[in-house]
Amino acid sequence: MADEPPIDLEFEREPVPERARLGFRSFLGQYISEHVAGTELMIGPLFLRTGVTAADLVLGLLVGNALAVLSWLLVTAPIATRVRLTLYSHLERLCGRKLVTLYNLANGVMFCFLAGSMITVSATAAGVWTGIEMPSFADTLPNGAGWIATSLVVGVLIAVIAAAGYRAVARFGALAAPWMILVFLAFGIVGLSQLGVTHVSQIWEIATTKVFPGGAPRAGSTQFTFWQVCFFAWFCNLAMHLGMADLSVFRFAKKSRYAIASGAGMYVGHCMAWLAAAILYAVQLARDPTNEDVLPGPMADSACGVAGLVCVIVAGWTTANPTIYRAGLAFQAIVPKVSRFKVTLFAGAVATVAGLFPAVAMKLLGFVAFYGMVLMPMGAVIVADYWLLPRLGLQSWWAMKRGLEFYGAAGLTWLLTLASCAALVQWGGVEIYFVSLPGWVLAGLLYTLLSAVWQRRDRQRSGVVMHAASEPSR
Repeated sequence: MADEPPIDLEFEREPVPERARLGFRSFLGQYISEHVAGTELMIGPLFLRTGVTAADLVLGLLVGNALAVLSWLLVTAPIATRVRLTLYSHLERLCGRKLVTLYNLANGVMFCFLAGSMITVSATAAGVWTGIEMPSFADTLPNGAGWIATSLVVGVLIAVIAAAGYRAVARFGALAAPWMILVFLAFGIVGLSQLGVTHVSQIWEIATTKVFPGGAPRAGSTQFTFWQVCFFAWFCNLAMHLGMADLSVFRFAKKSRYAIASGAGMYVGHCMAWLAAAILYAVQLARDPTNEDVLPGPMADSACGVAGLVCVIVAGWTTANPTIYRAGLAFQAIVPKVSRFKVTLFAGAVATVAGLFPAVAMKLLGFVAFYGMVLMPMGAVIVADYWLLPRLGLQSWWAMKRGLEFYGAAGLTWLLTLASCAALVQWGGVEIYFVSLPGWVLAGLLYTLLSAVWQRRDRQRSGVVMHAASEPSR
C-alpha cells in the first residue's frame, strides 16, 4: 500500500500528525474487508427468516445503505479530519473522565460482543474441518468441548492481529478484500444455479419465488418490510457513523471525502454479500426444509468447498479485527497507563468468550440494533458540541475547560435519551429498528439545551470567563 507512511505510534491521546495520515486506498480496503465479512453470512439468512419480499429487501438495501454512506461522509469524517482524536479522547475533553469511563466501558463491551459473533461465524467454518457438532439456531450456550476449543483458537488468532494496531488491521483487510469479494459473488452465482437459474433473465423470478417469497416470518423472527430493511441497513453501523466511533478511524484520513470509501463496504458487503448469503440459506432450505440452522461454514462449504470455508474464516477475521481494535481503544482510554497492545488483547479475550455463546450471532439483527441504540446518544452529543454550541454562543469541550470529571449535561442527555428509546420500545410499541433516529435528534437537542443551563450556572457560580483557546479545530 504505497500511500501509507510509516506509523510508529497509534496516537491514542493526541491528534494524528500529518506524517501519519493515510490515503484513500487504506480506507477502501478496510471498509470492503470489514463489511464483506463473516457477519454478512449471518445477516443474509436472518433476513430470509423475517418473511421480507425480494422487492422490499432490494429497495430497502439501496436506500438504507445510501443513508449510511452519507452519514459517514457528511457527519463523521468532517469532525474526524478536523479534530483528529480518537472517539474516547474527544469525549474525555467533552464530558469528563468519569463519564467517559462509563461510556468507554459500555462501548468496549458492546464491540467485544459484536466481535464475538464474528468469531462464532469463523468457528462454524473451522468446525467443518474438525468435524465438531455445530450449535443450532435455538442454542444459547456452547454445545460441546469441540465447539469451545475451535472458538478459542479462532479468537486468539484474531486478537493478536487486532493488537498489532490500525496499520496492521488495514493491511490485513486490504489484502483479503479482493479475494473475498470474488468468493461471495461465487456464493450467489452457485446458489442461484442450485436453485434452477440457467439464464440471467430468471434471476428475479427465482428471487421472488424461492429466495424471498415473502409470507409469515419463521419462528424467532419478526416481520420485515421495506422500512425495517432500510432502517436496519442505515443503522446497523449506527455506532460507527452517527454514533461517531469511526472518529477513531477517519482521524488518519488525509481528506474527509475519503469517507466515500464506506460505500464500497455498504454496497458490496451490505448488499451483494447479504443477498448471496441469503441465497445459500435458501438452497439449504430447498434441500431440507426442516434444517433452519444458520451456520455459515456448512452453507459456504456446500457452495464453494474449501474456498468457501477459507472465505468464512478470513471474513470473520477481517471484521473482528477492527472491531476488537475499537474495543481496545475504548478500554485503553479507561486505563491509559496500560499499553493499547495489552488492552486490545484483553478485548480479544472478552470477544472470544462471547463467541463461545451462539446466541449472540443467532440474534444478530436485534443485537446490532440494540448496541447502536445504546451508543448513539453520545454521537449526537459530539455533533451538537462541535457544530451547534459555538453558533449559539456556548463553549465546546466544557469539561476540559472547567476541569470537570463528569459533565452533567452530557450524562443526563445519555440517560434521558436511552430512557426515552426504551419507553418507545417497551410501552410505545415501536420496533427497536426505528427508535434510534428520533433518539439521535432528541439527544442533540437535549444536550444543547442542558449545556446552555449548565454553562450559565457554572459561569454564575465561578465568575470565570471562558476563552476559546482550547476549542477543537474547525
